[in-house]
Amino acid sequence: MSFAGLSLGRPIIMGIVNVTPDSFSDGGDNFDTASAVAHGLRLIDEGAHIIDVGGESTRPGAKQIDSIEELARVRPVVRELISAGALVSIDTRHAKVMEVSVDEGVQIINDVSALTWDPSAIKVAAQSGAHVILMHMKGTPQTMTGEAEYDDVVGDVIDYLAGRIKACADAGIAIGRISVDPGFGFAKNTAQNFELLDRLDEIAALGRPVTVGLSRKFGKEAKPKDRTKTSLSLAAQAAEKGASIFRVHEVAETISALNRTS
Repeated sequence: MSFAGLSLGRPIIMGIVNVTPDSFSDGGDNFDTASAVAHGLRLIDEGAHIIDVGGESTRPGAKQIDSIEELARVRPVVRELISAGALVSIDTRHAKVMEVSVDEGVQIINDVSALTWDPSAIKVAAQSGAHVILMHMKGTPQTMTGEAEYDDVVGDVIDYLAGRIKACADAGIAIGRISVDPGFGFAKNTAQNFELLDRLDEIAALGRPVTVGLSRKFGKEAKPKDRTKTSLSLAAQAAEKGASIFRVHEVAETISALNRTS
């Protein structure tokens, strides 16, 4: 099995480039084009297979921006990284940002709303030919903190993702172009996050590559950039439970940690 031309016989590492002033762990670090591109190239040098570029923070309570502002942030970064030969993913909920980014050469659409937030997104994704990552989230970044209520968090996430896979297939997105993401930290409390991790193999049983975003989200007693040890431990656990794609800040360290567990 493969995803976006990458073999799933080994962990796929997706390096994060947040072109934002307000992301929870690195907001402002790479807000200008030059530093964002340099950071992306550095992550490739460290071994990242994919560079995930985002222009809108989706942390709890983040300010929503429109597609014009988002495109102004990400388009020049995407263009330069693709010119340098990078395999680029666009982290966006906006159909217009998806469309323009794919025209620039982006091959993966990573949507925290699983192509539900923008009514045009699923059609744009289908027509684009891009691979897609469908993430589970209840509510929006502005409301999700109060929506962590489930009868069975794992069962509910599986049902949602299965429904989104079917919706995408019905819209013309080939099943082989789809990955799923349980959405760690998005409308889930600590206990729910760890139940999802412990039962991640049940999500993998959907038959699609599982993407996980665990980096810097846990270990609240430390500042986000001081959570590397916890992030690496959780990535290793996710790998053992069937995760295929790892969206991370620390690329070299994650590769080393996953190599030790393989």
